[in-house]
Amino acid sequence: MYRNNEGYADPTAGAAMSRIMKEYKQNQKKRYEIKNRPKVYIASKYAGDVVKNTEDAARACRYAAANGKIPVASHLMYPNMGFDDNNPAERDMCLLFGLALLAVCDELWCFTVNGEVSAGMENEVAEAKRLRIPIKYFDMAEVRA
Repeated sequence: MYRNNEGYADPTAGAAMSRIMKEYKQNQKKRYEIKNRPKVYIASKYAGDVVKNTEDAARACRYAAANGKIPVASHLMYPNMGFDDNNPAERDMCLLFGLALLAVCDELWCFTVNGEVSAGMENEVAEAKRLRIPIKYFDMAEVRA
């Protein structure tokens, strides 16, 4: 039972507060609900200028999230776990991990720079085509703006 500041029972105010809190919680759930958001695999260049390419990949992830998607970027995850992109065995293993993640995504978003697609991105696009996962292409210039 809701009680006012003097300690008296106040069912009318209690019912109003209950409705307000229920509405607030529902709005918060809708705002953060992710179970219905599509998972989007982010394909972008990593090798070469790793610092710039990592920034671009993070920007692409924020772009996907801002558009109601759940971004998945394996090339941001595995290097941060200590896997060495310059070690061929670790690189191959991480590429396989990335393709496994792609298989559970709803779309592949391919972010190019002036239309350039790296060899790793080509593998991801080929796998998406094999799995019949829709592919969308974006130029990083659109995302940087």
